[in-house]
Amino acid sequence: MRFKLVPEPPASVEVVAEARRAIPLVPGSEDDCTARLLRRLDLTSPDVARTWLTFLRALDLAERTPSGFRRTRTDPTPEHLRGAFRRRVFGADEALSALAEADGPRSVDEVYETFRDRVPTWEHYKNPSSWEEIWHDRIGRVLEWSVLLGLADRADGGYAAAGG
Repeated sequence: MRFKLVPEPPASVEVVAEARRAIPLVPGSEDDCTARLLRRLDLTSPDVARTWLTFLRALDLAERTPSGFRRTRTDPTPEHLRGAFRRRVFGADEALSALAEADGPRSVDEVYETFRDRVPTWEHYKNPSSWEEIWHDRIGRVLEWSVLLGLADRADGGYAAAGG
């Protein structure tokens, strides 16, 4: 399963471990988990906390059970985060592939253009007047997370494959 929601990246990757610790080991309701994330990460709204909860699931750091959400026992090592991000966040592998195939740095606009045709058709109908803006912003967050996780570098006002 690949997840779409990507929160704004924090200043440091250590925030991911802090967010993981906010999720209980004993399953809790979505409301309980989002309240814990709101408090621990000083987030701005329950919607932002729900995005973080979904993102933690994408990174295999939280899971949904029949009883609610719980923290996994997976350590958020750099290697684990990079692999899960690339594998389980929709658009991450595509954006990173676009950077790897480029001759030089690419802007968010250029990476989005390589991805645009992969946005699911139902998303066009869900938000007919704003789907492009939503997905452009999402690809921008994917690129920023890629930098934070060491998968990409900022270069010449754009992004490049890490080490490239």
